[in-house]
Amino acid sequence: MDRIERTRVGTRWAVMVVVLAVLSVGCRSTGNRWAHGGKRVFLTVDFEPGQTLRYKFISRRRITLDWDPTAELDRNRVQERSEHVEVVVAYAPVEVDPYGVSTIRANVESVRATRSGGLSGRSLGPDAVESAQGRTFTLKVDPRGRIVDPSQLDALIREMGEKAFRSDTSQGRVKEPDMIGDFVAGQWFLWDAVSSVQQPADGVTIGQRWSSQLSVPTPMVIRRARDVAYRLEEVRPGEEGPMAVIGSTYSLADSKPADWPVPYSGRFQMSGTFGFLGPYEVQGLEGAGEELFDVEAGRVERAQQKYTMRMKASLPPMGIQANPQITIEQALTMELMREGS
Repeated sequence: MDRIERTRVGTRWAVMVVVLAVLSVGCRSTGNRWAHGGKRVFLTVDFEPGQTLRYKFISRRRITLDWDPTAELDRNRVQERSEHVEVVVAYAPVEVDPYGVSTIRANVESVRATRSGGLSGRSLGPDAVESAQGRTFTLKVDPRGRIVDPSQLDALIREMGEKAFRSDTSQGRVKEPDMIGDFVAGQWFLWDAVSSVQQPADGVTIGQRWSSQLSVPTPMVIRRARDVAYRLEEVRPGEEGPMAVIGSTYSLADSKPADWPVPYSGRFQMSGTFGFLGPYEVQGLEGAGEELFDVEAGRVERAQQKYTMRMKASLPPMGIQANPQITIEQALTMELMREGS
């Protein structure tokens, strides 16, 4: 084989390697992510050097406590309360590797939590979740949007958990109400809809389904998860390119992954009504959501999740006969903030 022929063979081999590398991460080149003829979408999470993405996360929760559904009509029998937290986080790329793991610095720009109704609405001082304001943490993220190293985020969550406890330990270790779980639901599962696709290199077709699990933030200390069924509903035109519409439905999961972050450790008592009641039995959970994903830019534009969870609680042995029922109506939203918003 002469020199010219060897050069041709070498060139063809190099081209094949490049093509295979691109295909292995789901056709990351723009223009190939939305194959119109086959209705196939390639979903990857992308970051551009020098481009900061700022998201607003909002969690709203309405809690209805019926002290005894079997009792006769009593206006004092049912109590309602609400919890709300709003978080703004800016994500800035530190190192970008479109075919490997990228390092992203997250800056928690603002956190504001409020409560109303019931004993949980009384003045308790700042919610422990607000201690995250001004903090930064880094995430290592692969092209699927899977967080491969959440260690700094996990450490921040544990620090917030410590701030949820009263400094006065004369009555034991007592935890005040907090919305740390809502912060976890926004950050730890930020790219779940994309990262949970089983075969990302094959793309996703219209109507295709895939599954995952998401956390269930609650006003009491319990660890539960919801099973998620994702479905690619459609790809609609957007101002900057095609938008994948990913629908989701939720149901109660039988178990929760052991690697999810836990804010608290050791033995303690929770203050307020939800520390007084217990143990809790979750009777059902159902809901749905929708996410808009910019296919060309490789980023979430906005998402919303809503579900209702029903629980049965127990009273401590005090001679009181009641059958407390709790209904939690939860809404979680996130939206990419534009300049000036």
